[in-house]
Amino acid sequence: MSLSVSRRLAAVTAIAVAGLFASTAPAALAAPTAATAAPTPPDIPVANVKAHLAQLQSIATANGGNRAHGRAGYKASVDYVKAKLDAAGFTTTLQTFTSSGATGYNLIADWPGGDPNSVLMAGSHLDSVTAGPGINDNGSGSAAILETALAVSRAQLQPTKHLRFGWWGAEELGMIGSKYYVNNLPAAEKSKISGYLNFDMIGSPNPGYFVYDDDPTIEQTFKNYYAGVGIPTEIETEGDGRSDHAPFKSAGIPVGGLFSGADYTKTAAQAQKWGGTSGQAFDRCYHASCDTSANINDTALDRNSDAIAYAIWNLGAATPVPPGPSFENTTDVNIPDSPGAAVTSPITVSGVAGNAPATTKVDVNIVHTYRGDLVVDLVAPDGTVYNLHNRSGGSADNLVQSYTVNASSEVANGVWKLQVKDGAAQDTGYINSWKITF
Repeated sequence: MSLSVSRRLAAVTAIAVAGLFASTAPAALAAPTAATAAPTPPDIPVANVKAHLAQLQSIATANGGNRAHGRAGYKASVDYVKAKLDAAGFTTTLQTFTSSGATGYNLIADWPGGDPNSVLMAGSHLDSVTAGPGINDNGSGSAAILETALAVSRAQLQPTKHLRFGWWGAEELGMIGSKYYVNNLPAAEKSKISGYLNFDMIGSPNPGYFVYDDDPTIEQTFKNYYAGVGIPTEIETEGDGRSDHAPFKSAGIPVGGLFSGADYTKTAAQAQKWGGTSGQAFDRCYHASCDTSANINDTALDRNSDAIAYAIWNLGAATPVPPGPSFENTTDVNIPDSPGAAVTSPITVSGVAGNAPATTKVDVNIVHTYRGDLVVDLVAPDGTVYNLHNRSGGSADNLVQSYTVNASSEVANGVWKLQVKDGAAQDTGYINSWKITF
């Protein structure tokens, strides 16, 4: 962060987002239509993220103890990240600029495909202060988006949006690198960026869970993730305007991001809900020589890395989600093995005016040893059946998926049911939870 101012759970459901993508909503149809599934976000292995941090620590150790702008450790950090991305199939660009009499570098990585006129971008600053190696500030964000980018490659993800990642130089001197990038983008290129996600300090040793309150769609995406894993969040205020989202925001680009805290003090109330030590800074080694590999909270790093992937997968899919209320049933319902009868899990919806939207969201979490056996339907209050899943997915286990259903011909209020039937013998499971959003 700039000097300018002093386990994924199995039950996590893939909730897609709206706002930025509202224009993609399909027109209302009179008859039931097939549901569209958003891709399931991966669990980012925290061990992989920590392996990148270990490399950044080694680079700093070999180069005077830091990775600061204009120092050999920074260029070596850029080279390390670039080599990983090049090998994974990204198109990388090294952008140079000058600050304080030294050459600086931004690294930009584009994933092939997606709509070139609708770009989802994620970024982190890669430089440290001169006082230390900067492993939390900001090796943590840089390593997490690197591993998320590599996960995109492993999955051969084909999102609707074009995905772009950025690692910024000279942030600690006043967001110099990101300002240079944004200021040198032609107006037409700026208008193509539908959202920028920033990750600066996400592994603080006494962590908080803070979400930027800038673009409401991006903000809600992160809040949905944390709600799914039972972690309360707070609005991020400590780093407002102090990191690389600021130049994007100033250019009118929607922004959002995550933060685990710097030199502000954790309150008793925050310690009660998040753990850790009240009366102590979120990161006592902020901008200090002790910001080393030992200055990382693995749990925070793990959760925030998974949240990044969750946002990239869902925002990148560009599937709209309605802004209305959600209703959820978390009661387990056993699914009998074939030829057993179908089972249902009901949700009573009330207080929603009018009909369901054309982008009704259904989030399904089914624990099962063979999801290729399952037939899953949404049953509307009037008995209309919308098929969500029909014996696809092969031998993989579990069905954790988000669906978009055009239920605009249905009155929203009433009893909605998730109906599940096992279509072949020798495998068992249960409905873990499901949610419907209007």
